[in-house]
Amino acid sequence: MHCGLKFVTLGLMAGVFALAAPAFQPAAAQSGEPIKIGFSMALTGPLAANGKQALLGMKIWEEETNAKGGLLGRPVKLIYYDDQSNPSTVPAIYTKLLDADKVDLVVSGYATNMVAPAMPVVMQKNKTFISLFALDVNAEFKYPKYFSVLPTGPDTKASFTEGFFQTALEQNPKPTTVALAAEDAEFSRNSCEGARDNAKKFNLKIVYDKTYPPSTTDFSPIVRAVQAANPDLFVICSYPLSSVGMVQTINELNYKPKMVGGAMVGLQATVFKQRLGPKLNGIVNYETWVPTDRQMAPAAEFFKKYQARAGAEGVDPLGYYLGGWGYAYVNMLGEGITATKSVDDDKIAEWLRKTEHKTIMGNWSYGAKGEWTKSGMIQVQYHDVKEGETWKGMNYQTVLTPADLKTGSVIYPYEKAK
Repeated sequence: MHCGLKFVTLGLMAGVFALAAPAFQPAAAQSGEPIKIGFSMALTGPLAANGKQALLGMKIWEEETNAKGGLLGRPVKLIYYDDQSNPSTVPAIYTKLLDADKVDLVVSGYATNMVAPAMPVVMQKNKTFISLFALDVNAEFKYPKYFSVLPTGPDTKASFTEGFFQTALEQNPKPTTVALAAEDAEFSRNSCEGARDNAKKFNLKIVYDKTYPPSTTDFSPIVRAVQAANPDLFVICSYPLSSVGMVQTINELNYKPKMVGGAMVGLQATVFKQRLGPKLNGIVNYETWVPTDRQMAPAAEFFKKYQARAGAEGVDPLGYYLGGWGYAYVNMLGEGITATKSVDDDKIAEWLRKTEHKTIMGNWSYGAKGEWTKSGMIQVQYHDVKEGETWKGMNYQTVLTPADLKTGSVIYPYEKAK
């Protein structure tokens, strides 16, 4: 499933490393060498809206930790470089972090497409690797020191669209046909494979199933072809720019399947919500966390800090999609350092594997392949979105699945929510 990504030489990477200097924070009352945690992050390019959220969450953790005296009596220091949302930059960044910067520990950058190319470098160096929102990256590598922070559960690929299909099959009359369109990239191919499995499980006939290049800018031929196939359901597996393009085109062509959405990355970020506005009405799509009272309770203090700083940092003003997760995944590593009283990768990996992790974003534990033992994926439907929507709270979205988080019923068919 992997993309045939090639390693790039450090000489070619000089421009990348100049884009984002390491983040050095002053030590508080600690002594000794800092514990250095290295990673790449999408700070420019199409994934930057999410990558910047994660980074601010990580910075807040770094500052809080140092204010409390650091870890093991040492300050912590995040060292990071901009991967430009470009997978080909990633291997050289991790090589530099480990060989030149001599970081103690590494974590991943954001997104499947950036995590996969880091894996060979991390494995060669025998480092523990906590990934951030990477879909089933370890299926092929089977690396025992890999730990995913993404609430997919053990059935990773299917989890992104399972709630979409469950919701659809509860309708009367039940839908019978589905179209699948996927961007030709690691995440979207993986999630579309899961959607294919879900279609089979729910006895739906697939009437359209094609990928399209990541460079696609005109989505009208795809939407017209799907429209001609006339499916009841239209599942889209996409990265941010094509997610936006698909929603815009569906609206422009006045296409009205009975349900549309599924595994569209980007719609969770405020910048893309603002760009699309009321065009989102009726879309059913995955989420990993939403600000219901129940989910916000353990995270309220963090989001208060994040949102107070977001404007000055030039990042997503709410941080709901990646800000809290950025904090949670590096905090989990920090707890591992404290629990094992070391920065030893083997000891930390063993602790991660056997511990139930209680975080601001929820609780989880690890099973096979370093994936969660239980899914926490959510499907929401956007509705009643007006121009100038603030995107705070839950007034513009309904949680459809899972049952224990459900806040209402789907508006079906899609055109009724328009």
